[in-house]
Amino acid sequence: MKFLLPVLASCCLLAPSFAAPPPPNIVIFLVDDMGIMDTSVPFLTDAAGKPERYPLNDFYRTPNMERLAARGIRFNNFCAMSVCSPTRASIMTGQNAARHRTTNWISPDSNNAGPHGPPQWNWKGLTKGDVTLPRLLQASGYRTIHVGKGHFGSRESEGAEPRNLGFVVNVAGAANGAPGSYYGRQNYGNPVNGKAGRIPGNAVPGLEKYHGTDTFLSEALTLEANARVGDAVKAGQPFFLYFAHYAVHRPFNSDPRFAAHYQGSGKPPEAQAFATLVEGMDKSLGDLLDHLDRLGVAENTLILFLGDNGSDAPLGDPHAIASAAPLRGMKGSHYEGGMRVPFIAAWAKAGASTAHQKRLPIPAGAIQRQLASVEDLFPTVLALTGAAIPQGHIVDGARLDMLLSGKPDANRRETFLMHYPHSPHRSDYWSSYRDGAWKVIYHYFPSKVSGDSHYQLFHLAQDPSESNNLATAEPAKLRQMMEALMAKLAEDAALFPVADDHLTPVKPQLP
Repeated sequence: MKFLLPVLASCCLLAPSFAAPPPPNIVIFLVDDMGIMDTSVPFLTDAAGKPERYPLNDFYRTPNMERLAARGIRFNNFCAMSVCSPTRASIMTGQNAARHRTTNWISPDSNNAGPHGPPQWNWKGLTKGDVTLPRLLQASGYRTIHVGKGHFGSRESEGAEPRNLGFVVNVAGAANGAPGSYYGRQNYGNPVNGKAGRIPGNAVPGLEKYHGTDTFLSEALTLEANARVGDAVKAGQPFFLYFAHYAVHRPFNSDPRFAAHYQGSGKPPEAQAFATLVEGMDKSLGDLLDHLDRLGVAENTLILFLGDNGSDAPLGDPHAIASAAPLRGMKGSHYEGGMRVPFIAAWAKAGASTAHQKRLPIPAGAIQRQLASVEDLFPTVLALTGAAIPQGHIVDGARLDMLLSGKPDANRRETFLMHYPHSPHRSDYWSSYRDGAWKVIYHYFPSKVSGDSHYQLFHLAQDPSESNNLATAEPAKLRQMMEALMAKLAEDAALFPVADDHLTPVKPQLP
């Protein structure tokens, strides 16, 4: 038996090399109200697929977004819902807003359906019983960390507390969709010397240690995110960090760390302040990347960077070519400037070759032009982590593996529905549907925006600024697109605006 001992010893020494790799860490880095042009990274491309710079790319300073894009792949046709709460619920569930029925931004204390909006839309948001991404990851052994803006539910609902949705840790998340203030000296909107904040109800909770200091909100959230990630790494636990900045949402409080960069720009003060919020968010991204590297987990951490809806930059008319130029429109509108957002996917450390990076290789500096959306994050993350989707839970999104590898996916449906049966916002009561380069918009009540017509039809490859309505010139295509829009709304059991009796649904009609 003595001759077996060296053999057994050598087997024990070799065993660790055959051990399964640790599960990948996942970071969703979500920026509020950041459109596709609010960055120095060029996302739009020319006809040959090469990145094309525009004036707004030269106005904003986002070196860490550039750094992340150089390590991974950016999408120039990535869509989100046009307002924030629908997008956030879609990330959590993998479902389109028409299906989960949080079709408008959630007002913390009231049903803001609009005068003709569906009264029964899901304005209370997500609940403890919903299937959510953090809940499934927590069940798979992940430490699930929420830092920043929640806005998943109204103030008295279960969704107001992210821990009810599967997050083990919640820092600063609540029902409010905007901060009362970005300034630590103003306690982030909490009372100062016994006096209420300037915007009642929008106070950011849980950051008392920074009250009365010069710590800008974006910096405070970054310090907290890095600390919570460090705790998970110390505990030897894989982590899912949902880092949802309040920036770059109103109020446009200028970040003093970066104000000097824009003082000679010739832009209005609010636009300069907006740019400082963008740069502060970008510094946060860089600080997180550096922290992951110091912790030794960067090569095993996937970063998914995105905005939640189009730009709200104070640069012009919401239906003009201004805040998202050369795209038309902005947050809340039915144009691409309201729905097209930046999306970058990258492993946090470039050039590494872990088992997970071999399984999901992401080419450096690549651009993906195929259509994708926020609904796709849910199945993509679950597939990568090995977490199963419960039977019976309908997922509208599709996995992004092929697109993330830089290849085209011929089997992918290139469609996207945005259903907004509400008012008030920048466009009232509409649904839009994309199928490849074609896009149809249906207005439930004709308006000046739609030229007193129910229909708008655009070919985005030929007309990216949506300036040439083809509804009259292409009747066959209009009908085909409307049939597809109506079929998708029926599939999702969508709710519709109501007539003057506030009961009768007003449904789309074929031309």
